[in-house]
Amino acid sequence: MSNLFFLLQTDYETPPLLIIILTVILIVFTVILTIIMTVRGTFTFLEKVRVTFFKKKQFFTHVYLKRNQLPIAYKSILKQEFDFYKRLSLSEKKNFEHRLSYYLKNWEFIGKESKVTNSMQVLISATAAKLTFGYRDYKIECIDKVIIYDKAYYSTMNKSMHKGEFNMAYNALVFSWEDFVKGYNIEDDNMNLGVHECIHAMHFSFLKSRSYSTSAAIFLDSFQELTRLVETSEVLKQKLTTSGYFRDYAFENQFEFVSVLVENFIETPSEFRSEFPKIYDKVKQMLNFNFAGY
Repeated sequence: MSNLFFLLQTDYETPPLLIIILTVILIVFTVILTIIMTVRGTFTFLEKVRVTFFKKKQFFTHVYLKRNQLPIAYKSILKQEFDFYKRLSLSEKKNFEHRLSYYLKNWEFIGKESKVTNSMQVLISATAAKLTFGYRDYKIECIDKVIIYDKAYYSTMNKSMHKGEFNMAYNALVFSWEDFVKGYNIEDDNMNLGVHECIHAMHFSFLKSRSYSTSAAIFLDSFQELTRLVETSEVLKQKLTTSGYFRDYAFENQFEFVSVLVENFIETPSEFRSEFPKIYDKVKQMLNFNFAGY
């Protein structure tokens, strides 16, 4: 009887090997997770300090464990029809393709009157990839679908005919394909529907993520600096409204102002830089554009 008691006591005091292994694994996992969270938190804090107080630059923009590859058919459309892509370096092109593939995979493309083509998907996705190319956070979380009409359509949101819109209620970009294409076919009229509506979506998305995204901080803080620059200079404000370089729609509100500024920046950068160098520099900072000749 005493021998049996001794055996039971020994089994109770000495944990089974499996329990020891699981405990060690749990401890190691906890330590690793703690280290990762600490490093990530420190990195985010330091980057926020840098962006807020010193320089509107993230520590890095394009670092991927594995870059997605575009199907040949999509890459061919990109090469033939999207001039911005052609001006990128080889490495930048690979990063651009990686990001483009995200939109193609994660956005639902809906044709309201005609079938959605590969060209439609690529050119709309490429517009988003272009405008977010200077940021690490590029996914535009408030968008999950793109609705495409053949021509101008009746918008239930504003009860009027539209060429395009960012519909936040449906997490959707909506385009008249005729007018979207016109925006790229005429490259120097400072009117690009795709750019205009994508900037609206980015602006809204960044407003929601400002507290944790340094990409959002760069966009929003730079735009705040830009508006402060304009508001404190009567000469500059007067020139903005009378030069004729920016269309009148820019002065409807701040959301339209930023979208029109970016349209001009994308379409006629040399003229923009010449006419309004300080504003051009702020828009460039806001988009973190340091590539493709901008």
